[in-house]
Amino acid sequence: MTQAPNIGEMVMHHTADAYSIGVEPFFSFHWSRWPDVHLGPLTINFTPTKHAVFLVVAAVLVFLTMRIAGRSLERQRAHENAPKGFANAIEAMVLFVRDDMAIANIGPDGAKFAPYIMSLFFFILYGNVLGLIPHAATPTGNLAVTSALALLTLGVVEIGGLVKLGPKGYLHTIFPQVAGLSGPWAVALPIIMAPIEVIGKLVKPFALAVRLFGNMTAGHFVILSLFGVIFLFGRAQGWNWGIGAVTAVLVVGVMCLELFVALLQAYVFALLSAVFIGLMQHEH
Repeated sequence: MTQAPNIGEMVMHHTADAYSIGVEPFFSFHWSRWPDVHLGPLTINFTPTKHAVFLVVAAVLVFLTMRIAGRSLERQRAHENAPKGFANAIEAMVLFVRDDMAIANIGPDGAKFAPYIMSLFFFILYGNVLGLIPHAATPTGNLAVTSALALLTLGVVEIGGLVKLGPKGYLHTIFPQVAGLSGPWAVALPIIMAPIEVIGKLVKPFALAVRLFGNMTAGHFVILSLFGVIFLFGRAQGWNWGIGAVTAVLVVGVMCLELFVALLQAYVFALLSAVFIGLMQHEH
C-alpha cells in the first residue's frame, strides 16, 4: 500500500518560497543556490527564488498588456474605428483606474499619480492570478513582496506630500496645529500628537501589506486543504468517489471565488494607495 500524501507539506510547498518551480511528480524544475556575496558586515544572496521568477513574469505581462493594447488602439484610431476587443477592455480598465480611483480620491493632481496607481493595480492583479495556474506561484502571497509594494506607496505618499505642501506644511502633518488653542497647550499638544501621527503613517502601509498577503495566502490554503480531503478520505474509505466529486465541486467554487478575490485585492490595494496619497495632498 502506497503512503498517503503529506497534505501539510503539499500546502507549504505551494505557498512557501523555494529554489524550484512545479510540483512533483508531475513537473518540477530545481536550481542551485548561488554563492553568498559579502558586502562588509552584510551577507547577501542574489539567487532568484520561485516568487522572484513570477514577479518578473507579472511585470512582463503588465508590459505586454499595455504594449499590445496601446498598439491595437493606435491602429483602430488611425482607421477612425471605435475601440473593440482586448484593447477596448484594457482601455476601459485604465480609464476606470485613472478617473474613479486616482483622480476621484487624489483630486485634480491625481492624473500625475495615475500611472503609479495603474501599475500597482495591474501588477498585483497579475501576481494574484498567476498562483491559480498549475505549477505556478503567487508572488503577492509573500510578505516581503507585499511589504515592498507598501513601502513604495509610503514613499510616494510622503514624498508627494512634501513636494505638494512644502517643508512647513509637511511638518504640520506630524505636528498638527489645532485652531483655537493658545498658550502652553498650543505648543504641547502638537508635540504630544506627533508620535501618534508618525505611528499612523506607518500603520497604513503595514495594513496594506498584511491584508494582501493574508488574503492571497489564505485562499491557497483553503484550496489545497480541500484537495487534500480527496486523498485523505479516498485512502481511508477505498477511494469514495462521492466524497471526491463533492470536494472537486467545492474546489472549483473556491477557485472561482479566488479569481474574484484576486481582482478585489488588486482594486483595494490600488484604491487605498490613492486614498492615502490624496490625504497627504491637502494640508487640511
